[in-house]
Amino acid sequence: MAGLSYKNKYERYSLTNYKIRYFKRYDVAEDLKKALKTYFGFSKFKVGQEEIVNHLLKRNNLLAVMPTGSGKSLCYQLPALLLNGRTIIVSPLIALMDDQVAYLQSLKLPADKIHSNRTYGENASVWRCFMDGSTKILYISPERLMTRKMLEALGNLPIEMFVVDEAHCISKWGASFRPEYERLSEIQEMFPDAFLSAFTATADNATRQDIVQKLMAGRGRVVLQGFDRPNLSLSVILKNNWKRQLLEVLDGRRDVSGIIYTLSRKDTEIVSDFLNNKGFTTLPYHAGQEGEVRTSSQDRFMTEPGLIMVATIAFGMGIDKPDIRFVVHTSLPGSMEAFYQEIGRAGRDDHAADTILLYGLDDLVKRRRMIEQGAGDDGHKFRENKRLDALLAYCEASGCRKKALLSYFGEETDKCGNCDNCIDPPELFDGTVEAQILLSAITRTGEYFGRVHVVDVILGSSTDKVRKRNHDKLPIFGKGQEQSKEFWMALIRQLFASGDLYIDLVRHGALRITESGRKILSGEKTFRCKKIIAPKSKKRKTETFVPSNHTDLNQDLFNQLKQLRLSLAQEKKVPAFVIFSDRTLIEMAEKKPKTLPDLLLINGVGDKKLDQYGRIFLGSILEHLSQQDSEFIT
Repeated sequence: MAGLSYKNKYERYSLTNYKIRYFKRYDVAEDLKKALKTYFGFSKFKVGQEEIVNHLLKRNNLLAVMPTGSGKSLCYQLPALLLNGRTIIVSPLIALMDDQVAYLQSLKLPADKIHSNRTYGENASVWRCFMDGSTKILYISPERLMTRKMLEALGNLPIEMFVVDEAHCISKWGASFRPEYERLSEIQEMFPDAFLSAFTATADNATRQDIVQKLMAGRGRVVLQGFDRPNLSLSVILKNNWKRQLLEVLDGRRDVSGIIYTLSRKDTEIVSDFLNNKGFTTLPYHAGQEGEVRTSSQDRFMTEPGLIMVATIAFGMGIDKPDIRFVVHTSLPGSMEAFYQEIGRAGRDDHAADTILLYGLDDLVKRRRMIEQGAGDDGHKFRENKRLDALLAYCEASGCRKKALLSYFGEETDKCGNCDNCIDPPELFDGTVEAQILLSAITRTGEYFGRVHVVDVILGSSTDKVRKRNHDKLPIFGKGQEQSKEFWMALIRQLFASGDLYIDLVRHGALRITESGRKILSGEKTFRCKKIIAPKSKKRKTETFVPSNHTDLNQDLFNQLKQLRLSLAQEKKVPAFVIFSDRTLIEMAEKKPKTLPDLLLINGVGDKKLDQYGRIFLGSILEHLSQQDSEFIT
């Protein structure tokens, strides 16, 4: 395949099936659109894609930070097809490789994969095709890539671009650091004639700088595509009875796909069994399961409608299912980055989707302990604790949650009007006196006890533990009886979120007061508190989701096409989106094409898809129109 080079103000540009010729810059843009339609079936780029594609076609190092669902994989797949040489795509998960290669191969594009779930013979055959050039794009894990044997073999091939997907894994500043990614920093020196691109959906400023420094020796452009996902609603619910609350959240959602994230492997089994007994269809997913079990569960989730996956963080990376209508967390995620990445799996078709986080302070204590007992030096643990602090502040935010979420990544936005705080704003009051009572109790008990004991002292509860330590003799004993236990527990959470308290894990989860908290205690600072009321369920009606501006959509035809897609996906054992996306089916149900040339004008239908599925889907559309005509005549 011919490639791309540059000459003065003109650019030499070629595509398969296109004659090589010189174009002015505006003609190159037109030709790129032709390539986009020919290879992928799309009539136009998503926002930001064309800028990144052009940058890579100029062979410049690049880090792109793009929100989930913005089409980042196309940004490196299209250049990989157009460049002269071959491309290595470094991917962290087998599931991610399988899905992306299945999609590219469904388009008859020269891509393949090498990984441990394939036989020696399969991997050897793929390697031979990559050597002779019949395969241009090779997906591979960092562990296999950075072996001496593989690096020596690649040194004899015309490798033009290395792509590092989920690039935040390379950075110790990142929330998902993987040590095996670090050796990727050697690529630039080993392959001086190649250039590097890196992609991720989530990276704060420190992580971005670290990625560019490690992968590209500091010489690489950073493109921030923005983090806003306006179709996602954001809600936080105080956890006090997870079973009842989870059933309330899922009310009306039995027929749509969703993900429920839990803290542990054991929790996935417990939650899944509970929901299955309540009539839902769920599957547990965690890293302790056999590979075949996880693969089977993932295949069902990708092709079976109305299935809910109950999973740990082991599930989700690379999952390109467009119609996930909700993501629920039954406990606090590990960081703002992890939370953003996990909720980003909802609503990738740009239709409305809900994200709900159930949390309590027990989750916070568990997360703190996991950080302290985990790997990494003191600096890494400090950063992880700070990330957790940011997530806690998001949970206790009194204003727009979208503003709180995006500000963490350095992005400003107006109120979203779509989160629980925008829809039902919490009331604020001066809680300085109540905060002083609480902080005084913590101080007088020596900053050595957890929240349960401190609240017992405030409420005047004469427990064995209180009497044994003579805390019933303290002047603060019983000073908070005018408020409920729930009030004081909620006030503790808000003081954590505002940075006035912290948990000392060395003292087994004791409440400690920060310098800011001491200013409240001394009267130097006031404390504005959210009005604390009994939690109420927040339900959101779930319907068949189609964009509000799709007034010409024939719902019956849309459902018929979805069923046809599912049948084909199950027959071919591929995810449904590999056949066609929901967007493409919606456009078919709107425009009702009657010929193959008409079908080719639908966004998402290219030459390859037309050859494979055009007559099948066109036949379904014509059959539906014929039935409508006969009903009208009757």
